[in-house]
Amino acid sequence: MEHGGIAFDLDGPEDGAPVVLIHGLGLSRAIWSGYLPLLAAEHRVLSYDLPGHGQSGPALEEMTLERYAVQLRGLMDHARIESATVIGFSLGGMINRKLAMTAPERVRALAILNSPHERTPEAQAQMEAFAGQSAQGGPGATIDAALARWFTEGFRETHGEVVEAVRAQVLSCDPQSYAGARAVLARGVTELIAPEPPITCPTLIATSENDTGSTPGMARAMQGEIAGSVLEIVPEVKHLGLLERPEAFGRMLQAFLERARRG
Repeated sequence: MEHGGIAFDLDGPEDGAPVVLIHGLGLSRAIWSGYLPLLAAEHRVLSYDLPGHGQSGPALEEMTLERYAVQLRGLMDHARIESATVIGFSLGGMINRKLAMTAPERVRALAILNSPHERTPEAQAQMEAFAGQSAQGGPGATIDAALARWFTEGFRETHGEVVEAVRAQVLSCDPQSYAGARAVLARGVTELIAPEPPITCPTLIATSENDTGSTPGMARAMQGEIAGSVLEIVPEVKHLGLLERPEAFGRMLQAFLERARRG
């Protein structure tokens, strides 16, 4: 399906509690395919591709966190979803936080997975340098370094087909849209520090033990800023633990959705 140039899917029973899935930079809604049997068994699941990613058309304007959030609200309106549990990975975990800040009535609960928060000055400078490289060289400019940060060495050796599928997703992105999304990933965290108004909905914050871009320290800082939030750290894996350890993330999300359902 498509709305306003954005490709999306709706899965699960029409009367199921709504869940929205937002992928990260360079990826697509395909990263959630292994989770859909679990999530869509009882939930109405909306998953979509960010502009210039997957099957969506390119961004038609310079994107910001606010524009991503407005775009998501429009897509939820089109799907007749008044409010939902919104699960965001990496950049998606920035978009869902922005939505919770600007339109809290649309967010029943929030799951923030492997998403960055306030960085050290050195890390911030590095992220902005990566964004500049992407603007000049396109998605392929930093892909090898990214895959090394996203997957453990052992997984890259034993699951090359998964790694290559992710590489293909990144390289298929519209270069200008990708560069714009990377700039938001680099600079947008400043809008999310000590959120005002505060985020008050039930919130899960999770990351991987060895995620260098969305570190356990960042996750703990987020937890300190969102009252009542739950923190989970998945051991051993890196940024894309979502694909490397789906059983761990699946159990975590299932438990969180059950807690959110009970209210």
